[in-house]
Amino acid sequence: MLSFQMIFRVGCFAVCLTGMAVAQTQKEPVSPEPTESGISYGDHRKQTLMFWKPTVATDGPSPCVFYIHGGGWRGGSQTDANLMGMLPQLLESGITVVSVQYRYIQDALAGHVTPPVKAPMSDCARALQFVRYHSKRFGIDPDRMIEVGGSAGACTSLWLALHDDMKDPSSEDPIARQSTRLMGAAVIRPQTTLDPKQMREWTPNSWYGGHAFGRFAKKGDKKPAQFATFLAAREDVLPWIKAYSPIEHVSSDDPPIYMFYSDVPRIGQKQSDPTHTSNFGVKLQEKLHESGVECELHYKGADVEHTTVLSYVLDQLTSNAN
Repeated sequence: MLSFQMIFRVGCFAVCLTGMAVAQTQKEPVSPEPTESGISYGDHRKQTLMFWKPTVATDGPSPCVFYIHGGGWRGGSQTDANLMGMLPQLLESGITVVSVQYRYIQDALAGHVTPPVKAPMSDCARALQFVRYHSKRFGIDPDRMIEVGGSAGACTSLWLALHDDMKDPSSEDPIARQSTRLMGAAVIRPQTTLDPKQMREWTPNSWYGGHAFGRFAKKGDKKPAQFATFLAAREDVLPWIKAYSPIEHVSSDDPPIYMFYSDVPRIGQKQSDPTHTSNFGVKLQEKLHESGVECELHYKGADVEHTTVLSYVLDQLTSNAN
């Protein structure tokens, strides 16, 4: 027979374990499981989608967030922290969320796609058309879609949002006949140009972007040397730079844009994170405003209406709910 002391110790141990389990549950809330995943929109194994239906009933088709993850077009996850942090509230607000996976730079090189950045960007355009074509399957209103993305995914989102419509009305492919225009984009720390000359003028310690056009330094070279290789090749790849830089596609019929950055802009000065500096945002906002396009730019100390991507997206999609 167990003594009182032994029973007491066992009981305390059980309570302790229960408390630990509760604490872990509180610290690590379970993320919503996707309604469906692994949906192919192309032949490549990475050309897939996952989506979540709203957790509340909606009156008719729901608005949609089309999410493009970051990772330098060389990695990342469809369920990254940016998306997971917003997902529960988006679903609880009656919004469907679609997250896209795409080919990376290394896949483009293996498949001889030129320039390499064409693979991830064109994949995302195709995925958007696929979702529009299958709007009933996803339960969405194809006219109420906003793109959200971070870093390279944010650059792709802006490229799609600002680009002229890529639909091909004469195509025999019904998906290719779908529009790529959106209600807007709400993005986190995007690159707004892939032009090394512009990047150096805006932020002198810039080093990012050569890989997008297949311009790599020798193995072991540090970031400045890598960028020097890219800068030296600028004239050779300038048509590609203009084709895939979001800022080159600004026009007066573009949708509203929201950009979130953490740092304070200092044009012409070095930044602690030149790849994600708000200098990118300032320059794009200037060009958008010149064209009469609405643009809200968040950075530390900025006087803005929305302090997060989530609050902006909820305002845009719920206030346009008819």
